[in-house]
Amino acid sequence: MTTLNYGLIGCGMMGQEHLRNIALLPDAKVAAIFEPDAAMRAIAAEMEPQAVMANSIAEVLAVEEVNCLLIVSPNYMHLRQLEEIAAIRPLPILCEKPLFTDPADAPRLAALRAAYPAPIWVAMEYRYMPPVARLAEEAEAATGGVRMLTIREHRFPFLEKVGDWNRFNRNTGGTLVEKCCHFFDLMRFILKSDPVRVMASGGQSVNHLDEVYDGQTSDIWDNAYVIVDFASGARAMLELCMFAEGARYQEEISAVGPKGKIEAHVPGPGRFWPAHLGAPPVPQVVVSPREPKGPRLVEIPVDPQLLAAGDHNGSTFYQHQRFQRAALGQQQVEVSLEDGWWAVAMGMAAQQSAATGQAVRLDQVAYGVKR
Repeated sequence: MTTLNYGLIGCGMMGQEHLRNIALLPDAKVAAIFEPDAAMRAIAAEMEPQAVMANSIAEVLAVEEVNCLLIVSPNYMHLRQLEEIAAIRPLPILCEKPLFTDPADAPRLAALRAAYPAPIWVAMEYRYMPPVARLAEEAEAATGGVRMLTIREHRFPFLEKVGDWNRFNRNTGGTLVEKCCHFFDLMRFILKSDPVRVMASGGQSVNHLDEVYDGQTSDIWDNAYVIVDFASGARAMLELCMFAEGARYQEEISAVGPKGKIEAHVPGPGRFWPAHLGAPPVPQVVVSPREPKGPRLVEIPVDPQLLAAGDHNGSTFYQHQRFQRAALGQQQVEVSLEDGWWAVAMGMAAQQSAATGQAVRLDQVAYGVKR
């Protein structure tokens, strides 16, 4: 295999971002698409007129040309779709986060992980945002060993999705799973340690309060604080606010250690930046040593073509580049099923802590047993 011929499962807003980025890859194309929503299916067919428009996952897998898969369906479908693929025709898979949404499903994920014969890469785009990747690469040298890590996301509310599936915790796993598993993955990735205790406070304060679907009021949260203790002794904090779209930067990450501090400042999607303010902000990394004092700021511009292809600062493209190499056997998977499991487990622990007011130890809960 030298060319990736993707079979795409789900082609809503994020699926279409993947289509635009796959189109920028050499030796890659979309061979088949399964999208049950008529409006999204029509858009996908227009974007990829050469692709077979399938009516099921089985039909996608029956397209002989398909040699890898991309899952971009609603959260609660991911695990059963992975299991269906495993039973029919296991191929290399790039699966959007989160891997699962119900704590009771953790054993099913463990069984899949033990038996699946091909690479599965969990889509954690935030690792591949250029300023975040720079921070992760330089954090150890800049800090002398990270002891405190803070991630702040101040952004826009949840966007509308097909069938409004993202308005309910039962479909998403909860905001701290759906939205924040990216950040919990970043914590483990940057700190190179596993979490042991999670404390959180969160809720629904501003958004979706009066939204009713089929007689049910939306229960998805829009803000939270989460503190995580790690086995290494480091600690991390997440601050999420989803009614702060007026901010200059959407993500702000800081890592601090005995030698100094390093920060990444990441703007939100350029399409949301007000035109009257001129050009959107450029991502930045700032290194602030304790001695000699004097912050050093470096701008990390992103290729405009990549910015136009999606809302994630080029990270979707860079992730596909690496997945392509993994699917071709040229490198190892960088975001494994275990990584995806940890990100969900941390989010579930945070949801539980915020709901109960109690700290949650990850070695004392049912989804805390990954093997």
